[in-house]
Amino acid sequence: MAGPLENQDELNHDVTGKDGYVVVARRYRPQSFEELIGQSHVQKALGNAIETGRVGHAYLFAGPRGVGKTTTARIFAKALNCTTGPTIQPCQTCDICRMISTGEDMDVIEIDGASNNGIDEIRTLRKNVSVMASRCRYKVYIIDEVHMLSRQAFNGLLKTLEEPPEHVKFMFCTTDPDKIPITVLSRCQRFDLLPVTHDKIQDRLQFIVVSEGRSADESALDLVARRAHGSMRDSQSLLEQLMAFCTGHITVDDVHRLLGTTPSGRILDLLEHLSRRDAAGAIGCLHE
Repeated sequence: MAGPLENQDELNHDVTGKDGYVVVARRYRPQSFEELIGQSHVQKALGNAIETGRVGHAYLFAGPRGVGKTTTARIFAKALNCTTGPTIQPCQTCDICRMISTGEDMDVIEIDGASNNGIDEIRTLRKNVSVMASRCRYKVYIIDEVHMLSRQAFNGLLKTLEEPPEHVKFMFCTTDPDKIPITVLSRCQRFDLLPVTHDKIQDRLQFIVVSEGRSADESALDLVARRAHGSMRDSQSLLEQLMAFCTGHITVDDVHRLLGTTPSGRILDLLEHLSRRDAAGAIGCLHE
């Protein structure tokens, strides 16, 4: 089971905000392939590529929000650049691993495709791509929400993808691969990340609750997992809201109050009153 960031005391110094708090989703973000939850097919394929020396120059990680696309790209970048590697088990302790974990390594460049989607940004990328990595084995460009790039930007990027420098790896992340031109798709190794199963999400939430020194009803975590619809990040964000909303033990009623939803048992009671034409009882249910 994946835990909080490895070397917690040291890494928290780097990822903690000015107020000293690190959100749950970041604190429990997977740091290695073995910590990825629900994506064993991706873990195995990337691990085999590293072990056999068959790492491509461009990868596309597609899937719904919150399933680990960008996290997978970061772990892959770390595995390729760790001082003990390339390795499927990054050491997590060298300067390169630590800086990639905190998003501060100058050779692993993360770009938000939604806000940097024009041809000018891609021209800048193409100009910089020929510059060798300063200390890493590879310069890695991680472009999140790559489908948001303009047509002109894709055309500019295509020229680099056709003849990429040996020291550069591209990792694209998207929730909408159908919007990516086929000419770009055909030059990438594509991996589709799946929605995380309900049981895996619930197990992870239970682990986080215990790690945070809190407690929760199984039914409460079951409801949170169901509301996440396969998104691990969404489930952790909701759990964090719950832990702020409730100072003590978390119950399923707490979840309903936070979400503004009605327990199924109460709905059944209402239907029972309506079936018996019990107006007073039905109104009482609505007022509860």
